[in-house]
Amino acid sequence: MEDRKRAEIRRNIIVGAVLAVLTVLEFWIALNLDNPTVALLIVALIKAALIVQYFMHIYRLRREEEHS
Repeated sequence: MEDRKRAEIRRNIIVGAVLAVLTVLEFWIALNLDNPTVALLIVALIKAALIVQYFMHIYRLRREEEHS
């Protein structure tokens, strides 16, 4: 069980780091592109998918349905 907790913590740190990098990328895109709307939308959708998948634990819904 301890290994499972460590794996989850490691995954959360990695996802948090990826979200931080994507936020810096958003900032760079907003400052350097003439029309950043599409690029910012794509980055925002990626960030939303990561948040929903890992921090809102949506993947557990599918797993619980399979065991029922």
